[in-house]
Amino acid sequence: MGHRHSDPFRLSHPDLEKLNRGLDRRDFLKKTAMGFGAIALNGLLATHQAQGQSLEQQILDALPRIAPKAKRVVYLFMSGGPSQFETWDYKPELTKRMGQDLPDSIRKGQRLTGMSANQAILPVAASAYGFRQYGQSQTWVSDLLPYTAQVVDELCVIKSMFTEQINHDPAITFFQTGHQLPGRPSIGSWLSYGLGSENQNLPAFIVMVSKDASKDQPLYARLWGNGFLPSEHQGVQFRSSKDPVLFLSNPEGYDGKDRQEMLDYLKQLNQLQNESWGDPEVDARIAQYEMAFKMQTSVPEVMDVSDEPQEVFDLYGPNSRDKGSFAANCLLARKLLEKDVRFVQLYHQGWDHHDSLPKNIVNQCKQTDQATAALIMDLKRRGMLEDTLVIWGGEFGRTVYSQGKLSPTGYGRDHHPKCFSMWMAGAGVKAGTTFGQTDDFSYNIIKDPVHVHDFQATLLHLMGIDHEQLVYKYQGRRFRLTDVHGKLVKGILA
Repeated sequence: MGHRHSDPFRLSHPDLEKLNRGLDRRDFLKKTAMGFGAIALNGLLATHQAQGQSLEQQILDALPRIAPKAKRVVYLFMSGGPSQFETWDYKPELTKRMGQDLPDSIRKGQRLTGMSANQAILPVAASAYGFRQYGQSQTWVSDLLPYTAQVVDELCVIKSMFTEQINHDPAITFFQTGHQLPGRPSIGSWLSYGLGSENQNLPAFIVMVSKDASKDQPLYARLWGNGFLPSEHQGVQFRSSKDPVLFLSNPEGYDGKDRQEMLDYLKQLNQLQNESWGDPEVDARIAQYEMAFKMQTSVPEVMDVSDEPQEVFDLYGPNSRDKGSFAANCLLARKLLEKDVRFVQLYHQGWDHHDSLPKNIVNQCKQTDQATAALIMDLKRRGMLEDTLVIWGGEFGRTVYSQGKLSPTGYGRDHHPKCFSMWMAGAGVKAGTTFGQTDDFSYNIIKDPVHVHDFQATLLHLMGIDHEQLVYKYQGRRFRLTDVHGKLVKGILA
């Protein structure tokens, strides 16, 4: 079974000498894991392996497929929990009930956070801002979102989202990974694993975080992490600094030729290790190094917006030239989508308004409204909206009652997971519609509830994946994004 490595580059360190030898019987059985069963599998897959397909890719290729509506996704995540009362869920009856205690018949004993559980009353707070109907769909939109109101006929507004998570970290983790505890792969990682990349010079999954948003709630890299999936599927964060991707630049004194030679030798080391141990993470390591080398050229190119005409900057708004702002990130997102990046996620913090909500939410909407609408319009005029899925929303909603002192123009809202609003637009989504309905207090759902797992199942469906079929075996259990839950929300599909 032994063989020689013909390449003149050869390991000489005694602790690694085993990598230069052929496998003995014990090593072989360790490597194959399933023993002689792997021999039969090897024979069945020999043809595909000769064509350069990995075992992982062969398994994925064998999965049943749905005709995809979307080729790519851009997910605008509004971290902190935007208030549905000041954005999408118009509740005029609340003006009559301003200051009244929330009726027990509405609350129904639902859980409260520790921040408002000890209040003597839970006073109803009507929105300080008006709503108007827009578009042929006559969708109600807050006065705080005048730009998004202009593209409302492209949107499907879901008013009946709900989750079980009432605090920020587990709620965001649940939305992004399908589980409230850290450690699971993120949505973008699942899509990268299931569908691969259509661009060989950029990652399939890219993340950007607004630099100018209020940092009321922290974000962690695990939200775009690969969890137990191979590490090449993790999200890559692009930053607004001199080096958009950390550790991508050559060390001082190195040029491109030096880098390529170093990576070639490093690849040989990794391949020798892989031949001895069969560790899939070695393949992932090789793929990441190769991608990093390609990105040294592709990233500066895609981050350069100097060739964009002035009317594009006017469309995205005055902050679109400010690197790292939400507006600038929306423009970069469009460029990444043009390069066929599979999943682009923009995080914008600052929506956690426990007090001074009327003042603070104005700033948030000013930072995000124009650029959000511009992204929709820009994609549509380039013919990309028909195969790009756009998503807007946070991790939960806000309470109808005020947390703390209430006045007509001064109030806060606590966390509310039982009903909130988000929207989807583009590929495969029924445009110009509203889905789901809440009661007069936007406290309970009365029609067409949509759970977080339902949303995730629908997203995968639009990308051509049956959420029950995309699984990964880890520590003896088969995992999926939707765990053992989730159903397709057919009512929002075109």
